[in-house]
Amino acid sequence: MKPTLQTRLGQQLTLTPQLRQAIRLLQLSTLELEAELTTAVESNPLLERAEDLEDYGRSDTPPSEGGGEAPTSDSAPDPAPSDDGPEPPEMDGEWYESSHGAGERRGNGEDDPEELTAAAPIDLHDHLLWQLSLSHLSARDIAIGQALIEAINDDGYLASPMADIEATLLPEISADPAEIETVLRIVQHFDPVGSGARSLSECLTVQLSLLSDDTAGLGLARELARQHLDALARLGAERLAAQLGRDGAEMQAAVALLKSLDPKPGARIGGGSAEYIAPDAIAYRHGGVWKVQLSAHSQPRLAINRHYERLIGKASREDDSYLRGQLQEARWLIKSLETRADTLLRVARAIVRQQSGFLDHGSEAMRPLTLREVAEELGLHESTISRATTRKFLRTPRGTFEFKHFFSSGIATEHGGAASATAIQAMLRKLIEAENPRQPLSDQRLAEFLKGEGIPVARRTVAKYREAMNIPASNERQRL
Repeated sequence: MKPTLQTRLGQQLTLTPQLRQAIRLLQLSTLELEAELTTAVESNPLLERAEDLEDYGRSDTPPSEGGGEAPTSDSAPDPAPSDDGPEPPEMDGEWYESSHGAGERRGNGEDDPEELTAAAPIDLHDHLLWQLSLSHLSARDIAIGQALIEAINDDGYLASPMADIEATLLPEISADPAEIETVLRIVQHFDPVGSGARSLSECLTVQLSLLSDDTAGLGLARELARQHLDALARLGAERLAAQLGRDGAEMQAAVALLKSLDPKPGARIGGGSAEYIAPDAIAYRHGGVWKVQLSAHSQPRLAINRHYERLIGKASREDDSYLRGQLQEARWLIKSLETRADTLLRVARAIVRQQSGFLDHGSEAMRPLTLREVAEELGLHESTISRATTRKFLRTPRGTFEFKHFFSSGIATEHGGAASATAIQAMLRKLIEAENPRQPLSDQRLAEFLKGEGIPVARRTVAKYREAMNIPASNERQRL
């Protein structure tokens, strides 16, 4: 073997710096993009926020080298007017959408929402610790109470066994189970009553202990809470009354009393602050046709600072080279933002075209849709569609959804069409909500119902969809 020279002809795809930047910006969420642009504006003197430059040019006369004229702004051109027409009147003002789908409308008044103050969220542990500090307990009992409260989960239940509580207190405090139980009973009577219970039975029993003795059905309710909760859920009130030899009216009063109690007392306190989502695009009906436009905040406007641009060619060689490099980066960034906005709008429009049935009729009309279908329709790569649909949100009259919500696999129907996984889940939820609570539908029965609608699904597929919706099995759904 000996070294030789060979000539080969081939093609290779190379990502330019501009393309790399456009890809990176596309996959950023709105909040991440805003942070990215803030950093870019602070580090690049050739970049300015368009709105800042407009105010700057109108009201101030900034100092310039040699006393020259004040710099002017040259903002990036406004996006071309959409052919969708103006946004409907009912969408005036700024909306802040909750991640749970509920929207809070804030008008265009003088009050700035950012200047409004809100009370800090109340935490269950802090709420219980505050009551513990006000109780007339010894320092030793307060230390035991603190260990117990720290072991209470968000629903209000004691999540750790007594042995773990004992171990937590060591070596400072050596407490036996009876002493810990005594403090636990005190904590369980704090607000919300029942916090610190170790089971549903104990939680309800503690709440019942605070009721007056003349409360209707109290005696039987206490008995049911201590001994017969499982039988009550399994048999129902009438059959359990007959089995226990109790009067039907007395049983109904006891059951009504149990239903008035809170099975998750801790959930009423705290639970975390609401997360708000600013949608990237808005879908609305105009003239009987579904239209899409980008929301204002998803199109941040940057501009070239002409004052620093004019210094190019006049500054020293080192400064001139630096300014030229920064100008090039600024132009790339502005172009990448335009590309990002155009891609998001095209993808959002494609989604609305494909899922207009969902917008008109709800989840049961959601059709199967894949990234490849949208990519082929728009002439883009699947990876580009994936980046454009991650952490991007579309506001619709039915709520605010991540773009990815509209993509799901499908199952061929007996009528020659296809039903999406989302539509099947909506049908399952509807069937379960309408079932007899005493005789809930099994997964096999649900599969038979869907087959009757022309959607052949296996029992295990139904179970998978049910679990994805956090719906328990039929034996666990059996209730009063």
